[in-house]
Amino acid sequence: MNAIWHLIAGWLALSSLLGMGLMGLDKNRAMNAGRRIPERTFFIIALVGGAFGILLGSVAFHHKTKKGFFIGIILICAALWIGGLFELGRLVGFPSGSIDPLFFNVVAVCSPTSK
Repeated sequence: MNAIWHLIAGWLALSSLLGMGLMGLDKNRAMNAGRRIPERTFFIIALVGGAFGILLGSVAFHHKTKKGFFIGIILICAALWIGGLFELGRLVGFPSGSIDPLFFNVVAVCSPTSK
């Protein structure tokens, strides 16, 4: 596997663990009337790669699941990361055996720039 994929996987794992941990901490503070973590903090963590952990933490801790704006922003950050990873894979190649190459051939044929 290309070294860049190792770095990205490590970064996403660490930032997702941070995001999920902060969701658990914020849920605990919400239940015990403690000082809460600002949503802006969650948005920044999501933007730098922790969106997946924040989403998982939201479901696991049943926290902020009814806040549509919050979940929407986190989903947008996750979509940006997914799009960025696909673009990186297109540019430098995907890790071998990670994703079915047929899928990417279909995506490449259907993209507006392929002619």
